[in-house]
Amino acid sequence: MESLGDLLKQLPGGGSALKQADKLMADLLADPLVGKLRGKYPELSDGIIRLNLNKIYQCTKEYRSCSNCPGLDNCPNDFEGHYTELSCETTGLLVQLNDRKVPCKKLLARQAENKIRSRVRSFYVDDRALSKGFSAEEIFNNDVERIEAVGQVIRYINSTKEHGLQPEGLYMTGRFGTGKTFLMCYMLHELAKAGYTGAIVYMPEFVEDLKSLMHEQGKLKETVDLMKETDLLIFDDIGAENLNPWVRDHVLGAILNYRMNRKPTFYTSNYGLDALEQHFSFTNKDGDELHKGQRIMDRIRPYVQPVHVTGHNKRGLK
Repeated sequence: MESLGDLLKQLPGGGSALKQADKLMADLLADPLVGKLRGKYPELSDGIIRLNLNKIYQCTKEYRSCSNCPGLDNCPNDFEGHYTELSCETTGLLVQLNDRKVPCKKLLARQAENKIRSRVRSFYVDDRALSKGFSAEEIFNNDVERIEAVGQVIRYINSTKEHGLQPEGLYMTGRFGTGKTFLMCYMLHELAKAGYTGAIVYMPEFVEDLKSLMHEQGKLKETVDLMKETDLLIFDDIGAENLNPWVRDHVLGAILNYRMNRKPTFYTSNYGLDALEQHFSFTNKDGDELHKGQRIMDRIRPYVQPVHVTGHNKRGLK
């Protein structure tokens, strides 16, 4: 954005330049925004205003830009997402006009949204599902068949906002494509607004990735520690992974053992709790190990509220 000084430099030479400069200054003094400023600060004399014409010109120019905002990414102001705010300070007989850059509502909204997103980590889950917020009404109206499950999720969100982290998470089951992951992402996003951190982990890909992390102990510890400490942890599509004893006993078991009675853990699955226990009781390497499956389930079953999601398959629908 050009300054008043730059604008004056563009005026042609000769006697008419002074006249045009005077007209420019007169127009600026007649600006309604300057009238409001003088109404707020009656001590602003013509002399003080003339001494601060550059500040005032900047303020009026940016005000007009903001009034016809082209969007944050196309902000024409000198400092993107900010506008100039003027205030007057009087000390004895000295009157001083001060200017400062103030963030606009659009920038504040973006910063707030980025702060929310920074509280949530995604492991192998599409980030778009986390960044898309919906109102409770839209969540309810999206599919009336799953209204009971939606009600449970919203009650859980409201209870956490009112009472803090709960000892129990949610165990969400249902057919393919009924929106289990979507509802969990909605919960994460809503509770991130309230200041809670969270992570969502797509189990089939996570388990495959752990094979390479076995040889990167530092990265493995960092990942496991994050899952232990985050306020809200979601294991998405648990039961669909190709399980091995090391993942079950030393990774998943360690995470769940740490979190129980500390922080809630959440799950989405196509398996009920009994079927999940059978899944954890068998590995391709060691075959049936019923006590190992029971041991994991002792860290899941007592710490979840079952939620059954009904409805039609939404995958592929626009």
